[in-house]
Amino acid sequence: MDPALSLATPTLPPPLYLRRGEERRLRAGHLWVFSNEVDVERSPLTALQPGQPVMLFDSTGKSLGSGYAHPNTLIAARLVDRGGHALDRSLFVHRFNVALALRERRYADPFYRLVFGESDGLPGLTVDRFGEVLVAQATTAGIDRLQDTITEALDKVFKPRSIVWKNDSSARAIEGLTDDVRVVGLPVEGPVEVREGALRFTADVLEGQKTGWFYDQRSNRDRLAPWLKGAAVLDLFSFAGAWGLRAVADGAARADCVDVSGRAIQAVQANALHNGLADRVSGQAIDAFDFLKAARAERRRWDVVIVDPPAFIKRKKDFKEGALAYRRLFEAAMQVLAKDGLLVACSCSHHYPRSALVEAVQAAARHLDRQVQLLEFLAQGPDHPVHPAIPETEYLKGAIFRVLPA
Repeated sequence: MDPALSLATPTLPPPLYLRRGEERRLRAGHLWVFSNEVDVERSPLTALQPGQPVMLFDSTGKSLGSGYAHPNTLIAARLVDRGGHALDRSLFVHRFNVALALRERRYADPFYRLVFGESDGLPGLTVDRFGEVLVAQATTAGIDRLQDTITEALDKVFKPRSIVWKNDSSARAIEGLTDDVRVVGLPVEGPVEVREGALRFTADVLEGQKTGWFYDQRSNRDRLAPWLKGAAVLDLFSFAGAWGLRAVADGAARADCVDVSGRAIQAVQANALHNGLADRVSGQAIDAFDFLKAARAERRRWDVVIVDPPAFIKRKKDFKEGALAYRRLFEAAMQVLAKDGLLVACSCSHHYPRSALVEAVQAAARHLDRQVQLLEFLAQGPDHPVHPAIPETEYLKGAIFRVLPA
């Protein structure tokens, strides 16, 4: 071998220079670079491939770190490592070990969100853990290109039985990516187990919503437990029944679960049977608004109504219409509450602030001539940590309200 070749240094990723002053947000802790912040004369975006690794520099040439770029999206680059290290297996192994250390301090069993994108220093990557099965999602072109590297790092740190790449998020379309679901390791045949509280559920990690489970509400289900003794509970948008089944296990007399998806209600029924709760849990596949309208006409009442809908506001421009939908939903839920009932009102819309949720509940109460007391605020669990410099990482908000006659 030519000695000169053996001493050759690896080719560095291309540089991406920011315009003067545009590095301030990155230095304050954010990880995104928008397309209008790039100095396209020094580093033309059009010359880059979607997801291509880059080195980021401010206008003076001072390094900001390493990351990856996308020439065709509003977010033109994402910063991954401020030290400028390569996006290789060793970097991902380190980040996974750091993420694992947090979860193991909080959870006794290996069931949690293991990686929460930017908050764990890995923008574009989500990983949920179901014991020996990991479910990963790549929502950006940069992470999509690194799937093999990430798989190797996950295997080194966790030695999982299976890794499911469930790449079917709607966010992928923005990045020009197609959907793809594949399994690395042993085949996943049927639903996998999820442990929450004293219960064991099943999650469809291949065809279910998101990664197959919503770990973000687990802490909130824990917080609701003291309020449930002997209560009749209505679980709207129930998915697989985590709220309703947990409520019964924590002291509620019964729970009625409602979801528009027939498959979700089948999961509710299977989970209830598996946990010995089938005689106290019912499921109905129907639109939540239609169910509430019929229940109001029949004068049905529940002591606790849980409202945990999908995001009604996915884009900022949808705020007015989505906010009205939340208000209508909270008002309809109050109309089937017992006289001294509890309303659990939640939103997973980032663009719907906590203050707007509280205002909507208060406005709905006044319209019905009711009064409310806010008992507890709810937020995403600690396995979904919030990055203080990135407001987008704080998406889940809610509260427990007591609803009384005027």
